[in-house]
Amino acid sequence: MADVHGRKWDRCLADTAVKTVTGLAVGLVFSVVLFKRRTWPVSLGSGLGLGMGYANCQHDFRSPYLVHGSMVKDQ
Repeated sequence: MADVHGRKWDRCLADTAVKTVTGLAVGLVFSVVLFKRRTWPVSLGSGLGLGMGYANCQHDFRSPYLVHGSMVKDQ
């Protein structure tokens, strides 16, 4: 059980980090290209990424019987 819980934590932290950095990058591009170097697109993008990662983590931890494809063995 602890191994499954650890895998969920690892997956959640990696997913949240990727989504936050991607949102930050998209916000930075929009800030430079469209909004004359304002800071709110960067904050909005990173906040959206962090929120999406958090929501995915909540879903992973609230569904204990969900089996991911990487854990299923071929027969």
